Amino acid sequence: MVGDKPISPFWSPGRHLDRRPFLQARGAVTGSLRGFFAEQGFLEVETSVLQVSPGNETHLHAPRTEIMRPDGSRASRYLRTSPEFACKKLLAAGEERIFEFARVFRDRERGDLHLPEFTMLEWYRARAPYDAIMADTVVVIARAAQATGIGTFSFRGRTADPFAEPELLTVAGAFERFAGIDLLSTISGGEGNRAALAQAAGGKVRVAEDDTWSDIFSKVLVEHVEPHLGQGRLTILFEYPSPEAALARVKPDDPRVAERFEVYACGVELANGFGELTDAEEQRKRFTESMAEKQRRYGEAYPLDEDFLAAVAEMPEASGVALGFDRLVMLASGAARIDQVVWTPPANETLSET
Repeated sequence: MVGDKPISPFWSPGRHLDRRPFLQARGAVTGSLRGFFAEQGFLEVETSVLQVSPGNETHLHAPRTEIMRPDGSRASRYLRTSPEFACKKLLAAGEERIFEFARVFRDRERGDLHLPEFTMLEWYRARAPYDAIMADTVVVIARAAQATGIGTFSFRGRTADPFAEPELLTVAGAFERFAGIDLLSTISGGEGNRAALAQAAGGKVRVAEDDTWSDIFSKVLVEHVEPHLGQGRLTILFEYPSPEAALARVKPDDPRVAERFEVYACGVELANGFGELTDAEEQRKRFTESMAEKQRRYGEAYPLDEDFLAAVAEMPEASGVALGFDRLVMLASGAARIDQVVWTPPANETLSET
């Protein structure tokens, strides 16, 4: 609503005219990034949206549908939350450098930085260390800014220079600096010590009795760390604790941390990258534990993609990253909200126009 008046639909000529500069910027960024990947010898791929499993992370939620087979029987499918499973199957097939502008879907997400359907830009390098993907990500963000001509990213009163040398900060260093917590002392054998982290975080965040180590970690990250990231320049937050490894491999010289990083600008998370895990049994273990926790919390769990787990065992060493393309365009175009930079946004029943 604007005052007492409903917001006009996105297709009304007046509103579209207001949004059109942001959409033109989206086209410029898309073209520039396709040029970057071509220069680097990447192949653009298109993977399927319908998946046996949409991903196996505890807090990600996917729309579900059914397909009808030729014999009339039905099978459950999910709209993917990421193209990651499919892209890694292509790495197992022998592809070396691939990227995709992927349409992805997530339930329970709507806001200035979240849409139920959005574009994820993912790319993978076979036989490359994860700092190579970090370097790619910095260049991609700078290329987006060059494409629109913007000099400084700005969001909610925070600014960041996309061309400046990024800040490199370990997660442990960030917890020490911004929350006064020795994070690594709460990890042993790759497992988080819930009691130790609860004690360290006491008085800094509200800790509920049923909070896990990961819950407490996330609360500290969101409340005390993320607001300080990407201030003045990009921040690369790296060496995530091993309990938060997801699909990343654990560092061989320090099992308390994993080869996982995230990139922030203006406090906004733009990208999440991994030195990819290629141990299928370890990946199965992580997925199984995540789905057990999902069942406990939400009363549902997604199946494991056995084909994906088989592919993980055949994958070469690789690194990859998922970048929120709409968020990047938002910052590069100077838009205030993510729905301003997508061609056909969902209805704004609950969002106010600013």
